[in-house]
Amino acid sequence: MNFTRWSARLPGTQRRAAARTEHAVPPDRRGEGSVPAARAERLTDDPPGVPAVDELPARDVLDHVPALVALVHGPDHRIAYVNDAYTAAFGARPQGAPAREALPELAELGLLPLLDQVLRSGKPRTLKSRKALDGRTYTFTCTPVAENDDRDGGVLLFATDVTDHAEAAERLRASERSQRETAVTLQRSLLPQELEQPDDLRIAATYQPGGTEAAVGGDWYDVITLGGGRTALVIGDVMGRGVRAAAVMGQLRTAVRAYARLDLPPHEVLQLLDGLATEIDPNQIATCVYAVHDPNEGRLVYASAGHLPILVRDESGAVLRTDEPTGPPLGTGGWVHTSGSVPLGPGSTAVLYTDGLVERRNEDLDEGIAALERALAGATGTPGVVCDRLVRSAGVTAGHDDDVAVLVLQHPARTGPDGELFRNAALDLLGGIEAAPRARAFASGVLTSWRFPADLHDLGVLATSELVANSLQHGTPPMRLRLRRTDRRLIVEVTDGDDHLPRRRRAEPGDESGRGIAIVATIASGWGSRRTPGGGKAVWCEFVLPKG
Repeated sequence: MNFTRWSARLPGTQRRAAARTEHAVPPDRRGEGSVPAARAERLTDDPPGVPAVDELPARDVLDHVPALVALVHGPDHRIAYVNDAYTAAFGARPQGAPAREALPELAELGLLPLLDQVLRSGKPRTLKSRKALDGRTYTFTCTPVAENDDRDGGVLLFATDVTDHAEAAERLRASERSQRETAVTLQRSLLPQELEQPDDLRIAATYQPGGTEAAVGGDWYDVITLGGGRTALVIGDVMGRGVRAAAVMGQLRTAVRAYARLDLPPHEVLQLLDGLATEIDPNQIATCVYAVHDPNEGRLVYASAGHLPILVRDESGAVLRTDEPTGPPLGTGGWVHTSGSVPLGPGSTAVLYTDGLVERRNEDLDEGIAALERALAGATGTPGVVCDRLVRSAGVTAGHDDDVAVLVLQHPARTGPDGELFRNAALDLLGGIEAAPRARAFASGVLTSWRFPADLHDLGVLATSELVANSLQHGTPPMRLRLRRTDRRLIVEVTDGDDHLPRRRRAEPGDESGRGIAIVATIASGWGSRRTPGGGKAVWCEFVLPKG
């Protein structure tokens, strides 16, 4: 193989040769106006001329190039030339041998099909960052060097060592993976490790972090039992990604649990949360839904701070979408939130979710919500099964580009023996102080019919007496006593028209009052009070039923 013939065909060689011929001086005019060589040397101080690039021997140039260079020829890619750098990296290679046998490093990297492609198309191709047998990483550029009169043609391989760049990129990727794992760990540790299961609801939730290329976001959910049979449900999404979003999410979730203990209406909880979000980070905003379920009312009262609508499927299978958000996202400040409500009776299923479940880049958000409605209409089974079906129907996979949080709650329709464990009884407290003995007699009869043990019967009657006496003394009409039992507890609740909440205090020996709430707090498993939406208050206590 004549290397001189191939060197003349390297890219740019013919173009430079043509330019040199075009600007050459005709032989018959070389003497006109010219200066003799000796005189020219005396009249100028210019340094002696440097040889043109075309005059340099191509083989000497390629032998000193630090990159790896190889020249192959023909359909078998027989070796025409390898430079010193290539030999130092992979060893000597015999000229004339086919590449499949003599260049195993190229076969290992899958470059032989690329050589065929370059030879057929006549266009250069580049293969980036491939690790070779010598442990180094190279970027290979394959350039055709064939001429029209050469049917076989050849390919020039030029390999640049990019090991340092590849290692730096891998270190960067490892750092990003480590940061993502830290954020995911933080995110999961801030979510509920075990969901609270209220007496009247069955609840399941799932959280799916974004794919490996997406930083974790600030999605969260929570279930909070408020006492008296009521349950708070929360779902939210902090804008942004990474550890910062997860940390803000953790602060908001902790604040929601603290505000929930005040047993405030949903819109007041979001109002407090909005102020806290502004203090945490003025530039950080979040969306959130806070809802409260009361089995006595059969409704879900909610407030939404810029979050997606709740979906509710009733017992017949029809899906209802709640109204628009009742307020702007958290962190905007200065807005007044309001509460809305949606029916959630026995046999109903409600779904709270974040935008990762329904939002797609090339699809309108309403289309995603409508698809979720259709999936919910056909999703039956336990809350956990419904959760999985909704996530699968939305196409959420391990490579999903956004976080997804879903919270599913069901209000089961109980019948038969199971229904016997859930009972309600109520009495309007009319008249004056004579309502107290009627309330005690009513409570005694109801608890007896519910076949409670004697000790629990007596405690229930005592709690009823104290709560009714407190309401008669400090409250205003209308007054109502409600007894409720579930499969786990007995609940005694008294409502009246006065909105001043009672508080537990220490009564002095000479005081004639002030011991009622203290007695209730001592004998009951828990107690509390809240303001009712129409004005007034409710005071309740509960007793845990013995197992079996």
